[in-house]
Amino acid sequence: MARPDDEHCFQADHPLPAPRSSRPEILAEEIIERLTYRIGKDAKVAKPHDWLTATILVVRDRIIDKWMASTREVYATGAKRVYYLSLEFLIGRLMRDAISNLGLMEEVRDALASLGVDVNVIAGLEPDAALGNGGLGRLAACFMESMATVEVPAYGYGIRYVHGLFRQQLADGWQVELPENWLAHGNPWEFERRESSYEIGFGGAVEFITTHDDQPRYVWKPAERVIAAAFDTPAVGWRGKRVNTLRLWSAQPIDPILLDAFNAGDHIGALRESNKAESLTRVLYPADATPAGQELRLRQEFFFSSASLQDILRRHLQQYDDFTSLPDKVAIQLNDTHPAVSVAELVRLLCDVHGMDFDQAWDITRRTFSYTNHTLLPEALESWAVPLFERLLPRHMQIIYAINAKILIDARKGKNFSDAEIRSISLIDESGDRRVRMGNLAFVGSHSINGVSALHTDLMKVTVFADLHKLYPDRINNKTNGITPRRWLQQCNPGLTGLIREAIGDEFLDDAEKLRALDVHSSDPAFQQKFAAVKRANKVALSNLVASRMGVKLDPSAMFDIQIKRIHEYKRQLLNIIEAVALYDQIRSHPELDWVPRVKVFAGKAAPSYYNAKLIIKLINDVSRTINNDPSVRGLLKIVFVPNYNVSLAEVMVPAADLSEQISTAGMEASGTGNMKFGLNGALTIGTLDGANVEMRDNVGEDNIVIFGLKADEVSKVRSDGHNPRAIIEGSRELAQALAAIGSGVFSPDDRNRYTSLIDGIYSHDWFMVAADFDAYAQAQREVDEIWTNQSAWYTKTINNTARMGWFSSDRTIRQYADEIWRAG
Repeated sequence: MARPDDEHCFQADHPLPAPRSSRPEILAEEIIERLTYRIGKDAKVAKPHDWLTATILVVRDRIIDKWMASTREVYATGAKRVYYLSLEFLIGRLMRDAISNLGLMEEVRDALASLGVDVNVIAGLEPDAALGNGGLGRLAACFMESMATVEVPAYGYGIRYVHGLFRQQLADGWQVELPENWLAHGNPWEFERRESSYEIGFGGAVEFITTHDDQPRYVWKPAERVIAAAFDTPAVGWRGKRVNTLRLWSAQPIDPILLDAFNAGDHIGALRESNKAESLTRVLYPADATPAGQELRLRQEFFFSSASLQDILRRHLQQYDDFTSLPDKVAIQLNDTHPAVSVAELVRLLCDVHGMDFDQAWDITRRTFSYTNHTLLPEALESWAVPLFERLLPRHMQIIYAINAKILIDARKGKNFSDAEIRSISLIDESGDRRVRMGNLAFVGSHSINGVSALHTDLMKVTVFADLHKLYPDRINNKTNGITPRRWLQQCNPGLTGLIREAIGDEFLDDAEKLRALDVHSSDPAFQQKFAAVKRANKVALSNLVASRMGVKLDPSAMFDIQIKRIHEYKRQLLNIIEAVALYDQIRSHPELDWVPRVKVFAGKAAPSYYNAKLIIKLINDVSRTINNDPSVRGLLKIVFVPNYNVSLAEVMVPAADLSEQISTAGMEASGTGNMKFGLNGALTIGTLDGANVEMRDNVGEDNIVIFGLKADEVSKVRSDGHNPRAIIEGSRELAQALAAIGSGVFSPDDRNRYTSLIDGIYSHDWFMVAADFDAYAQAQREVDEIWTNQSAWYTKTINNTARMGWFSSDRTIRQYADEIWRAG
């Protein structure tokens, strides 16, 4: 076995330092030392951001000790490693997370207080890493924390985006995209690994040669090359039992400046190689409405996939003689289709670089990879035009055709597949211009394909992967998503965490399913009163944030009805705001009724090229301006859209929610994790039977969730039978009036036709079942009002939600992955 020489591991004969003291006075001394010698500041003139960096460095040192010990242990035991490939890691702020998981929160708080510094103030200054968009990236971050917590040796691999996802601002209610400069002042958590750099090629040609032993071999000679440089961030598990690694790749040019061009006066052109390389890791999800945008996104996906695989193979050869043991020592999880090109790249590396024959390389590849599917939406199952793919990755195109031949011949001759079935499973879509199907490539190249909720997994088998499931009936399995309770209860809601500890003790901190013991307190008036006080304090905190950012005053005694997620038509923010318009009309028409005061809060980002999503944001803001300024509403309804939704904003919003909106069109949400966060923090869910809502209903009980609308099979039937939304609208007085008001320009007097196309879409096809589900949704909202008027009944239900959400811990999910897919840990 080779000597362990991994990036952050000392040689075995170099002992690790003794454990560091965590007494507040020692921590305070170390913070002053870092402030002085690492930042170069005297405590008398230090600014809050200086104290933040100094504190992070002190905490980081304690993490490093455990990090190195974790790495040494894996080398010593030969344990199987898990590699999690994801284009997104929405990790959020790290300091509070790390301090809490190390069990040092009180000590650090006291140390800083002795220096005249408030830990909450400096923690709020830490940049929110812009490495993800929504649920996909946040799931990856929760999984990294849980893998360390349940002691699965793991690396996360992604891209170190300079700007990542855009920073969202509102200009007259419209979304405006600005760069998110989270790296502007450096990142004290990360370590550059200069020795872990790899060349990544694009374009060029493939040559066929014969080796000295007469073996045929293909050699790819790229026309372009860039360097992938590694930056490592430690991922700390609960109680610091294990520290894993998040490795992010940054693109660098081979020649940073063309001196001949520069000296000739072409000062801009001389930097073109640098600019071209750096564009690879500058922005998450570059707009793909143009051919250039599509090419950049494919380059990004191959760049991080190739760098990660080269790194994995290098690390494997440090310990083992060859790659025959790769599936036994390595598990690679593809988080959605973005890293699917890894399947072809691993075959290329094994065959072309390491001299393995194709059949053996394919067998090893298939046994090493597993694939998580996150969507049934066709546009999210990526595909690439064959000419683009072949120009950019010519050798990979050859490999994909070879894999395809192997799969199709087996299906035709071994399973008697029909022409239609062959077309369905092919890696090449020939229904129009030829395209490479990345979802199909990930499927055939993996030994396990999992959905992320029971419903989603069942639907995979009969929709997007029906024929592949017929070909490989043992591959699809379910792993329902989860969330880390450390971030989404203990850290974001310390008031509720303290109340739970007071009621049932500390066991739930190590096993979230122990929250069940809280059930017996759900009807206790004294406990309900304390629970309500915690919720109100959280609502006050959100109200203060909204007032400072938006200038809108909210009433914490009102019901806080919150929908926060990516803006997309299938997530149906449009249904929510149309129902708000209908409610507005009813409040004005019937002032004599006892309306429940309600605050509707929206947040989320729309993809820059997704016009309808951006139009929905504008509609929400137009409606809110009208309603919030109408004295006849008497403050009974307020609407606010909070810009620049990110993890830190969610950590304020989630604990403050009374009502959680999970209202996607049934059959279109793979799982959702926001639903779990809200439920864990004592919110009542209103939702469709979609994604993990189904399992939430089963866990919390039908009496503790409000379900409405068409089910997934009913949506399919309505569409296939010929949906007639116009008839539904004409039969629903409230819906018809709300649509008429929006469509005629009541909320957009400056442009009365602004929402015509949006409303016409509901009348003409209603693909997302807004009209079809409206009456059921409105009725469900009135049911919510009815529950709210009996506060004892309300808190019984919401306390039951908190008590019964422990099963949705990402620790449970990761243990299932480890036991049933990875065989690791």
